Amino acid sequence: MQKQHEKHGSTMKWQDYNPAEDVSSDKEKIEKYLGEIDWSYLEPHYQAGNLVYVDPCLDLKSAGLAISSDNQQLVMAWLKSGDLVKPCDLHVQHWKKMKVQFKATIVRPFILIQPEKLSEGP
Repeated sequence: MQKQHEKHGSTMKWQDYNPAEDVSSDKEKIEKYLGEIDWSYLEPHYQAGNLVYVDPCLDLKSAGLAISSDNQQLVMAWLKSGDLVKPCDLHVQHWKKMKVQFKATIVRPFILIQPEKLSEGP
């Protein structure tokens, strides 16, 4: 995965980022580690149980901030409504079949994922 670095116009690879050593604010980290990614990168994180699916009705950054700031009331409401879920094998099968691309961000220890919106056509 590559991400365009807005401030400097350079392209950086996903693996160039290390959120464990980053001293930025939670909001800055979520923005910095946000990018487009395909399933091949996410699969090992799924197998490790670290993926959290964020429904497209939610803003991915806002969900990340709620989790990183330990906003338990909001996160629990999203879990209860199904707007945040741990993906299962059925999700994975569908994503692979449809070749879904994702937006993702890191909120340690999780990778939050959200499918890219598909265009409806002309």
